[in-house]
Formats: sequence, structure tokens, C-alpha cells
Amino acid sequence: MDFVPLIDQLGERGTAIAGGALIGALFGVFAQRSAFCTRSAVLDLTRGRDPKALAVWAAGFAAAVLGVQYLLASGRLDVLETRFFSTAQSLSGALIGGALFGVGMVLARGCVSRLIVLSASGNLRALYTSVVIAVVGLATYSGVLVPARDAIGGLWSTAQLGGNDVLAHAGLGQQAGVVIGAALAIAALLLAVKARPSPWRVVGGIGVGLSVVAGWWFTYTLSLQVFDPIQAESLSYIRPLATTGGLAAAGSDGPGLDQGVLVGTLAGAFAAALLFREFRIARFSEPGTPSVLRYTLGAALMGFGGILAVGCTIGAGFTGGAVLALSSLLGLAAMIGGAAAADRLIDARPAAAAVASRSHAVPAE
Repeated sequence: MDFVPLIDQLGERGTAIAGGALIGALFGVFAQRSAFCTRSAVLDLTRGRDPKALAVWAAGFAAAVLGVQYLLASGRLDVLETRFFSTAQSLSGALIGGALFGVGMVLARGCVSRLIVLSASGNLRALYTSVVIAVVGLATYSGVLVPARDAIGGLWSTAQLGGNDVLAHAGLGQQAGVVIGAALAIAALLLAVKARPSPWRVVGGIGVGLSVVAGWWFTYTLSLQVFDPIQAESLSYIRPLATTGGLAAAGSDGPGLDQGVLVGTLAGAFAAALLFREFRIARFSEPGTPSVLRYTLGAALMGFGGILAVGCTIGAGFTGGAVLALSSLLGLAAMIGGAAAADRLIDARPAAAAVASRSHAVPAE
């Protein structure tokens, strides 16, 4: 696709912002309508619930992997010069940061992308939590927590393994990625048949995954047409929160793709919530809501852990996972493991006791 006319009209940065906003808006609509949430998917596993949320999540992940691997195999995308493969990636950061992020996700009752969607739907708890994530994320990205981030991140990297490409480690060609994506799609379909979520929720989950595919395609195509080189990338939410919080700092380059994605996601989720009459103000004062301190701790863990892991469940898990980057897949596994452990230790028993006594269980976000 030729973006040159748009670049002539909006400039390179403006085109990146506009494209990011459009893709972010699509993500926001799909995520809002499908109630897409990694935490809910994990809870389906830890609590043995009807796996509807897990089926939606699996449909999204499969769509992302299959779509991106098809682009790679067909020559429509090249990720060798991206941050995932052009430099060594921290495996210790992925594992430790991912685990911290997973614990925070349970404490704050939602991952970063879910909280952003909920913020646009009127949830003031999610809005507060997102602000704390942004503050801690900025401190970890370029502030006082950088030494701690670097110390943990420097413990173990992909340089010690000879690279970050899972297919290369397995001795497989690019076509194998398409096979893996297809296998994931079949597994997701079987899970959806078993769980029987609403077809529209499944469509929304697929739309979330395809939004990640669109992000990769757009940024790579744009990178071939701009004068100043840019790296191909796709959706992420921990970095946009952190970088948006730092726009007022000295030396800031101004808004870019990250801000387009963030604003677009908020606008898409807000429009969907209004259209389907799901916009509702939710406060900390509602019965059964955990303490604000719990949300604050969870947000801090996600802000630090997400930057340390170089992405949230979308930025690392979906964007990095779709290109089969080892660090991203390990980070996603650590996020899931951390969330599962936290739910077992913190929420699962109290929730079961509340149900048994017919009292009010802690509501989901």
C-alpha cells in the first residue's frame, strides 16, 4: 500500500499517529465487545471455570500468530531488524518482570490493555490504576528505577543462547511458523466449541489478534516509505503509558505511534461502550471492591514488571509472541504463571469461601 500521499499531507510522524490511532481504535472496539482479558483467561484455568474467557483469549493469540507468520512466510513482513531480533533480549527480565506483572495483574484485576479499555468504559478504578502504571512505568523506562531494571535485565540474555528466534533454535524454516499458527487456530476452535462463548466474543477475540497483525503490517510498510528509518513494531500498552507520561520531560520527541495507539484504543472502547450501553461509572466505594492499596501495589508491579519484560500481555505476549521471539514467549509464560500463583494464594480460597457461604464474592472488573 502506498502511504506517500498520506505522508505528504500529514508528515511521517502524523502518518504514524493516524495509523496507530486507527489500529488502536479497532483493538479498543474488539477488546471491549469481547471482554478480552488475560487475567480472566488465567482464572478459567486456576479455578476450573467454564473456559469462555480462555477460548476468547486463545482465538486472539492464534489469530495473531497465524496472521503474522503468514506475512513473514509470504515476504510481506521482515522482522530481522526489529528490537526482538536485532539486539540481545533479556531473558531474566522476561521471566522476573513477567512474573511480577502477572502478580500485579491479579492484584489490580486486569492487565494493562484491559484496564485501558475499562477506563474508557467508565471504570474509575481502572483509570486510577492506569495512571499509577504510567508513573511507575516511566520511572522504570527512563527514571529512578532504571538501575534496578538494568541489574535484573542483565542477569541472562539471548546472547548467551545464540539468538531470540524460536524457529532458528529448533532448526525449522519460516513455513513452520505458519504450521504452528494453524495448529494454534485449530486448538482455539476446538476450545471455543467446547466452551461455547458468544460467537461475537470469539469474533472480537480474533479481531484483537488481527489488530496485532495490522500493527506489524502497517509499521513495516511505513518503514519502507519514510525518509527517517523507523523500526517495524506492533501494539503495546505498557510502553505507550510510560512514554506518554514522559512527553512533558526535557528532550521529548513529541507524540508518535504509541500515543496514536493509546488514544485510538480509548476512543474505540469508549464508542463501543456507549453504543452498546455498557458505559458505567465504577468507583472504589462499590461493595465488594478491594482496597485502593491493593490496586496501587498491583499497578506498581505491572509498571515495573512490564517495562522489565519489555512489554505487557499484548506488547510482549501478542506482538512478540506472534513473531515467535523466545524472550516474549517466556515473558508471556511468566505472566501467566505469576497470575496463576497469585490467584491461588490471594483470591481463589476467599472467593470459594464466599460462594460457599452465599455471600458476595469479589466482583470482576
